Order: sequence, then structure tokens, then C-alpha cells
Amino acid sequence: MIKGIMCAEDAMAAQREGADGVVVSNHGGRQLDGAPATIEILSEIVSVLDQHMTVLLDGGVRRGSDIVKALALGADAVLLGRAPLYGLAARGRAGVSSALSILEDEMRRTMIFTGCHGVSDLSEAGVVMSAKDIGGREDRLGPNM
Repeated sequence: MIKGIMCAEDAMAAQREGADGVVVSNHGGRQLDGAPATIEILSEIVSVLDQHMTVLLDGGVRRGSDIVKALALGADAVLLGRAPLYGLAARGRAGVSSALSILEDEMRRTMIFTGCHGVSDLSEAGVVMSAKDIGGREDRLGPNM
């Protein structure tokens, strides 16, 4: 698994070199504040990789709807940092559990609102990106997930 993939060319190179998967990550935007949000480049990266490659999204996941968008755009899973860490800081193990439960509830609610019964119902066509996206930017989900 290679972390820090931010373009299709790097994803293809990782695949060529035998990586089992990639982590689409801008390292929290701390290393290069002008880097694109990971959600903006996810679909392009997924499109150039073989289906056997695992693709994880790291960065900008704040709500359950962010998880749904990432899955709809082709991520196999997302990595979480802030939500569980904030829960840990606030209430220890119980706080982590609570934070994860909130994300799960938001994810389920988002899927219900978009007419999706399961992750397999999600599709890129249902994700509407506006001028803003994951990581503090505005985004919307369309009815045709």
C-alpha cells in the first residue's frame, strides 16, 4: 500500500511496481497547502487502476456524507483521523465509539435520502461537486446515487 498518491500517473506507477493498493492522501494538506482536496482527484485515480487494486481515501472526511461520497467515487474505504481523535480527547474510548456511531448514522441517513439501500447502489453519477468539496468545502449529493 502506497500512501500519498495525488495523481493518476503516481497511481499507475504504484500499480506497475506491484503495490496492492494506494492511499489517496495529501497528508492533511499540511505539507502543501495548495494541494487539491483528495476527493477532487479520487475518481481520476480510481479510473486508471485495475479493479484488484485497493483504493483508500485519506483526508477531509468530517461527516458520514463524506464517506458516502468517497465510496461513490470509487474508494474501497476511508481513513479517519479527526473524528475519532476528537472523541478520544473528549471522552476516551467511549468518545471514540460515540464519534464512530455518529458517522455511521450520518452515512446511513445519507444513503436513505439518496435512495441507496447499500454501498453497491452508490455511483459516481450521484455525486454533485460544487465549487467546494470535502475538507470544509460545500458539496451536494444528487438523487441518482
